[in-house]
Amino acid sequence: MTFQDNSDLDRPIWGAEEIGREAGLIDENGIVDTRKAFYLLERGLLPATKVGRQWTSTPRRIRRVFAGEVA
Repeated sequence: MTFQDNSDLDRPIWGAEEIGREAGLIDENGIVDTRKAFYLLERGLLPATKVGRQWTSTPRRIRRVFAGEVA
């Protein structure tokens, strides 16, 4: 994971794969576990909004799950 400045924390992330990448849902081969990402998104365990059939979120919303309100 690379360092991002605060302005980048509010950029939109589209799709379960990119949301999973931001959440660190990477398997041992370095591939995003999209099945796990969809599971967490559908159950509301990762903060995101569904726009039509597409999930969207921001790095800040996802990081709050792991870091609390500091992010």
